[in-house]
Amino acid sequence: MQRIDSLQALRARLRPLRAAGERIALVPTMGALHVGHLSLVKEARERADRVVVSIFVNPTQFNDSTDLESYPRTLEADLQACRDAGVDFVFCPSAAEIYPDGDDTAVEVGRLSEPLCGRSRPGHFRGVATVVTKLLIAVAPQVAVFGEKDFQQLAVIRRLARDLLLDVEIVGGQTLREPDGLAMSSRNQNLDPEARAQAVVLVRALDAAEAAVAGGERRAAALLERVRAEIARAPRAEIDYAELCDPDCLEPAPERLVAPTLLALAVHMRPAAGGPGQTVRLIDNRVLPVQAQTRGDHPS
Repeated sequence: MQRIDSLQALRARLRPLRAAGERIALVPTMGALHVGHLSLVKEARERADRVVVSIFVNPTQFNDSTDLESYPRTLEADLQACRDAGVDFVFCPSAAEIYPDGDDTAVEVGRLSEPLCGRSRPGHFRGVATVVTKLLIAVAPQVAVFGEKDFQQLAVIRRLARDLLLDVEIVGGQTLREPDGLAMSSRNQNLDPEARAQAVVLVRALDAAEAAVAGGERRAAALLERVRAEIARAPRAEIDYAELCDPDCLEPAPERLVAPTLLALAVHMRPAAGGPGQTVRLIDNRVLPVQAQTRGDHPS
């Protein structure tokens, strides 16, 4: 494995490999790698001859400076994890390398960036789209792998690749979970023990909604009521959003669901009253397998 810090060195190393016909995969990350990230590396390895992992905490996608400062940084452990996973190159650029002096260009994906996380984190997806575009141009991979836990981010990246005519396949890797069901996330390590125990309400809320759908419930309002009631069981959890959307365009779902529907959740896990710690924002999602109703389905 080789660590590379500059764009010039990265391009020089990849150019002959590309000329030799080798297939290159990119796994963009912000570090603090966990098993979920490594599953994306495994997916990339199965699809390419060479795997590049980027580690860059992108400042332009944070609209809260405290969140940026507290984002976990574990570079040495990340490099070892990449080495153990058989990664070929780890690209660790500085902010100045990605955003040189006078940088004045950004990429913005329109409607897909507006709902859900875009509503509560203005400018977030502008930063994501910009840095991902830069990384795709720098690495010029044939395939790039992103996690499905960040469902909206994946949708935004797929759209920008399509709209900008980028010759790259965007692949979604499935969400990996802890034994209790909590989606793996770099932010989980910022949870204190009590908040960590309560954070499982996200997956329990998803489970409750899916069970209701399996029982025939099709009313969006009733499903969201169940979701909010489940999350309310965790005193430290505060809902940012809980929404039902079309999984393709992210438009709000109809009052009665008639097709597979995305349930997207974002929750702030607050610190204990009067205690130390920080607020940690967690997200999760599931596409509810809604089928057309038949006569035996829930009558409401």
